[in-house]
Parts: sequence; C-alpha cells; structure tokens
Amino acid sequence: MIKSGFLSKRERRELESIVRCPSEDHGIARRCNALLLLDEGKSCQQIAQYLYLDDDTIRTWYKKYAEGGFDLMASFDYKGDFSKLRVDAKTALVSWLEARVCQNVHEVRAFIWHNWQVDYSKSGCIKLLHRLGFEYKKPTPLPAHTNEQAQAEFIENYQRILNGLTLDETVYFCDAVHPEHQSRPSRGWMRKGANMAIKRSTRRKRVNIHAAVNLENFDTPFMDVAQMDVNRVDSDNAIQLFEKLEARNLDKKRIYLILDNAPYHRSAKVRQWLERKDCKIKPIWLPTYCPHLNAIERLWGVMHRHVTHNKFYPTFTKFGHAILKFLRETIPKQWRNFRDTVTDNFRIISDEKFRVME
Repeated sequence: MIKSGFLSKRERRELESIVRCPSEDHGIARRCNALLLLDEGKSCQQIAQYLYLDDDTIRTWYKKYAEGGFDLMASFDYKGDFSKLRVDAKTALVSWLEARVCQNVHEVRAFIWHNWQVDYSKSGCIKLLHRLGFEYKKPTPLPAHTNEQAQAEFIENYQRILNGLTLDETVYFCDAVHPEHQSRPSRGWMRKGANMAIKRSTRRKRVNIHAAVNLENFDTPFMDVAQMDVNRVDSDNAIQLFEKLEARNLDKKRIYLILDNAPYHRSAKVRQWLERKDCKIKPIWLPTYCPHLNAIERLWGVMHRHVTHNKFYPTFTKFGHAILKFLRETIPKQWRNFRDTVTDNFRIISDEKFRVME
C-alpha cells in the first residue's frame, strides 16, 4: 500500500488547480485526481474502481510522479494536436531547446511567455514538447575525451591476439579499484507500503585493491594494498602483482596484460621490470579515457552488487573483509554466473553519435 501524505502543500494546490480547471486535458486531470486520492489514503484498488481502470495503472502514475514529478507523470506519449504558437515561434523554441536541457516545463513556459506572451498550462506545454519531437529522459554519460580510431585499433588488436593465442599464452585484464566504505542504496523488491531505509557510514575511508582477471577461467590475482607499508597503489605494488601473475602461470611463455595508462603502470621502475629478458608479461595499453574497453571494470560492477548495494558495514574492518571475501571466495565459487556480465563484448564510443553538452 502506498503511504498517504507524500504530497507537499504546494504540490497538492498545484494538482487541485489542474483537476478543477475546466479547460485542462481530461487524461491529465484524471492522473492528478488519482494522486490526490492516494495522498488522502485511498488504495490503488479503490481509486481504480472509481476511475474504471486497473490498479497497476494507478501505481504506474504514482511511480512516475515519484521519479520525475509532474513532467514525467504527464508525459505518457500524449501529444495532442493543437498549438497556440506560430510556425516561426515554434522554430525559435526548438532552437532554444536544442541548446540546453530543461529539467522541467517551468523553464519552457517562462521562455514562451517572455517571448510571445502565450500562457501554456503544464500539460499543454508537455504536449507541445512531444509534438516538437522532444522527450523526457537522461543524457548518456561519455568519457571526457574519446578517440574513435584508437578504440577501433585496440579492439582489432585484441581480437587478433585472441585469434592467434596458443596453449602457452594467456590474456589478463588489469586495474585498480578503490571502493569506499559507504552504503549504496539500490532498487529491489519490497513489501508494499514498507518504508525501507539503510544506514550510511560517517567515514569516507577506501579499500585499495590492485587486481587482474582472466576471462577464460576467472583467475583473479590481487594485491590488498592495505597490507603494505603505503596504503595506495604505486609502482612497487604493480610489480608485485605482475610477479604474482607470472607465478600463477608457470606453464605459460607469454601473458598478455591489458592495462590502463595510470602513472604506476607507466613509471620508469615498472618499464624497467617489464623489459627484462625473461619477463613473460607483454603489456597491451588501453587508449586513454576508455575504461569501457577494460573487462575488469565490469567485474567491479559485479563486486559492488554483491558487497555494497543495500548493505551496511558498521566498521571499516568489516567492510574490507567483505571486499576480500568476494575476491577470495565468491569469484572462485560463482564465476560461471558472472560470465554473461563480465565479458569482452567491446564497442566503440563516439561523440559523433551524440549531441554533446558543453
């Protein structure tokens, strides 16, 4: 059951004005009416019976309102067919909208009134935006700098290595991760009406892990930096991880190691170690700003779902033990369950496919 009293006084006044306005769109007014009844304690089943709908529809309206407010709740592909603006005004409005991302229709309504003294209601403005080809959604996050050619060359080189791999060769992906001692609220199934919460830590300490993973057998050697003299990833730590890689692959003549351009990977000390005659490791450098081409990044996502999402650790020590337990026990036991998520199904990210906001 949805808990009553979720609307503020201002939100109730806003919804009531839409319900009482005779010129307001009937579909929008009905959604607002349902929200007001929910706020008063009526159940979804009761409201659905009054409005000749199903209770799932009422829940959907409530969910959209909770996630994105009135704009998202009223943007169910309702486009309408009437516009108060002239063609030249609509063209100017489209140009203005394409130069920014408006988080709500208040900005759009104010812009229209300032320039053409046309007063749109909330629902009317939303219908206008749909007619003009706009929708309510989040922008896609991109790396700060992308090089499409470098990404394509890396993927081509990686595929060439895999296709030519012999029995005495193997491939690992390497990276450092720094999970913070903090709870991460995440969506999940909860009983209706349950007011669930999770405690948050007051500290911001991190566990520093330097690791590698083999996608064929999910061998995951790692270094717990906290056990060393300096609690950070550095050149000495990188060399120790590489030595562990060689020790775990005595039957291999070559270990292709895919890693990023972090300073501790590119240092003179590490380069000197990699240039040894008997060194088995051949580094394959990722293009800059391309974590999406490092498969171990996907393993870190799995780790967070297992360890930090919706979990609270009262002490940093317990948090660190949970991270290490995932690396030492969960991966060896459950790695087959991760294979569809932690993959080398790489793709090229290009700015040309997006209109990038500055």
